[in-house]
Amino acid sequence: MNIGVIGTGDIGAVIVKKLRDAGYPVKMANSKGPDSLRELAAKTGAIPVSVEEVVQDVDILFLVLPQKAFPVLPKGLLNKAKKETVVIDVGNYYPWRDGRIDDIESGLTESAWVEKQIGRPVIKVLNSIVAKALAGAGRPTGSRDRVALPISGNNPKAKEIVAQLIDRIGFDSVDVGTIAESWRQQPGSPVYCINPTKEELQQLLKNVDRSSLVTNREKGTKAYRAVENADYQTQANAFRSLWMAHAPRCSADCC
Repeated sequence: MNIGVIGTGDIGAVIVKKLRDAGYPVKMANSKGPDSLRELAAKTGAIPVSVEEVVQDVDILFLVLPQKAFPVLPKGLLNKAKKETVVIDVGNYYPWRDGRIDDIESGLTESAWVEKQIGRPVIKVLNSIVAKALAGAGRPTGSRDRVALPISGNNPKAKEIVAQLIDRIGFDSVDVGTIAESWRQQPGSPVYCINPTKEELQQLLKNVDRSSLVTNREKGTKAYRAVENADYQTQANAFRSLWMAHAPRCSADCC
């Protein structure tokens, strides 16, 4: 299975490394060009290419981009991808970074907006875990403290392919539903960046209050900035402290 990754910031670089460690062939690209990726290529063995090249002849394409980057992608970029390529949206919307996006502010889910920008359906996953946890919290299948990630999309077969990949890099997954329901895993949700187990995630997804997402998103941003340089357990606990005070908590081993 050949994989492409667009976006090599904190999360993108970790995704590249995790995929390579799992044995996947990976091409990667960013807005600065292949020369800027030489160091990451040397560390991981991933192949640096242009944005136009990275979408070609891949089975899975990761878009690890802020919302503000989508309007400046080359027009018709995904027309160069195979029809069956599974496109994964890893991004999140933050107005302070991306500017106000009226469609999202009016209720369109973040990934539905991404679909409109690129003209292709997406699977949403890996948006709800910080880079340090993605790098360090992976566990073998069946581990009691294995972190689970929410996954949304309209194509059940594509979601299964992605779930298998997520399992291979060390994480469980829980199907949230369609892209229209993916607001349950957006910033401000109680599942966001808390590193839940599968059982905990399944329970929390049933009780997400959509009306609280915007307020909690802003609180989450402040909480993360305060622990940005801390270890991933401390970061997860900072998020938990915001919206988990009255929810069932997992054992100390998984927090």
